[in-house]
Amino acid sequence: MLEKFSKEFQIRSYECDKYGVLRIVTLMNILQDAADLSATSLGFGFDFCVQSSLAWVGTNYHIKINRLPQVHEKIKVQTWPSGENKFMALRDFVIFDEKGTEIIKATSQWVLVDIARKRPVSLSQYLPDYMYIDEHVLGAAFAKLPALENENFSKEFEARFDDIDLNRHVNNAIYPLWAAESLPSDFLEKHIPSEIEISFKKECLCGQKVEAKAKLADLTSLHSISCLSDSKELATLQIHWVKR
Repeated sequence: MLEKFSKEFQIRSYECDKYGVLRIVTLMNILQDAADLSATSLGFGFDFCVQSSLAWVGTNYHIKINRLPQVHEKIKVQTWPSGENKFMALRDFVIFDEKGTEIIKATSQWVLVDIARKRPVSLSQYLPDYMYIDEHVLGAAFAKLPALENENFSKEFEARFDDIDLNRHVNNAIYPLWAAESLPSDFLEKHIPSEIEISFKKECLCGQKVEAKAKLADLTSLHSISCLSDSKELATLQIHWVKR
């Protein structure tokens, strides 16, 4: 019987912002780390991908945050494969604080990609015994994000060497960073995300320049991140904010 995977983390000072609160980029990295460890324990992690010339590529995230952990706090991340169809695999997460209180929950969607062809492959072809726990903390479907129109903020970035991950493209954690950084600093000083939805559309490579456009209305921001050279959209995001 498939069991949920659990991993404890302690929040380090360099993983926090100026207020001692876990950075969103680090939260994304923790989720990815837990997912990788879980997949490895089940036999379809990084080593399996290298041997098969495959890569797991995230297509969607939906994250709800009751509160972000603070510096030196210990947390437990629980994750499990939560569904699949021909090409897509779902994975859910719950993060608990030291008292066992649920503070963050998330769901994500992944595709298994043939690296040489850069095309999704059938899960049943490479993982005929793939198992999952049919339990979804935020539902099994991802809402279509509203189109961004009449943005009121934008900022340009260049994909750094340090942004590139094992799949040789910009890591998923960088996109919400770019999105948030496109907003005014005085807003970020006073607000923190309570919900993040991300739809990844196209990979970004080292050295590429991107534009992060944003529209902020009340406490919701819509974001579109696109490549400057061809205007192709790389990702869309919707972030709900609360006061710190």
